[in-house]
Amino acid sequence: MRRTDRLFDLIQILRDGRLHRASQIAEVLQVSVRTIWRDMATLTNSGLPVEGERGVGYILRAPVTLPPMILGAHELDALRLGIRLVSQGDDPVLARAARELAQKIGGLMPAPIRAEGDDIFDFPAQKQHRPASHLPILRKAIRAHQRLTLTYIDPNGVESHRDIRPLLLDLKSQVWVLVAWCEARGAFRSFRLDRILSVIETGQFFPNEKGTRLRDYRHLISDEQSLRQGSTTRAMETQSTGHGGS
Repeated sequence: MRRTDRLFDLIQILRDGRLHRASQIAEVLQVSVRTIWRDMATLTNSGLPVEGERGVGYILRAPVTLPPMILGAHELDALRLGIRLVSQGDDPVLARAARELAQKIGGLMPAPIRAEGDDIFDFPAQKQHRPASHLPILRKAIRAHQRLTLTYIDPNGVESHRDIRPLLLDLKSQVWVLVAWCEARGAFRSFRLDRILSVIETGQFFPNEKGTRLRDYRHLISDEQSLRQGSTTRAMETQSTGHGGS
């Protein structure tokens, strides 16, 4: 868990106005007691009304609120759409976070969000053969720049093992795709998550090498799109010139 996320969770725990011991909070957040001590010092130094000390506990002496959110109709629709997409997705961690986010935002809105607004969005059933159960571990590896070993089945049913550098998760036509640098091929490759049989964390971290980075992949895709557009334009011009001379 990132420290910013942990600090936010600490505030949420303290908002009930009760006394919380560092050991209890550490157990909930799955960190050490020393980490909680440091985080509490950070919150206190930031100006939040947190009181307490080691061995006694911590308490929030005054309520902490966020400023009201004023969103327009289109912004609310975008918010609903994003939250529903994630909450109905295959990643259980993000799905739960999306539902919690909806509750928090609902409590901050000056007026309640009408339930019938959700009816303007409809999501057809997933087309994947198997659920994308590897999303959490892939998301973690992308953030940590950790090499992975995949067991993968290609469209012809051939099983292979790939050592990769995971770079990006992309949702295409309701199918999750992992973009990675394939060590064996020495090139970028895409892997459908519903064809990944297993994922092994190697514990090895890959460097930010030129030619293998996410930005290099995006430059490559952009160049390919430009070439296709250029070819289409030239073909149309040739066709138009041919018709004009007949």
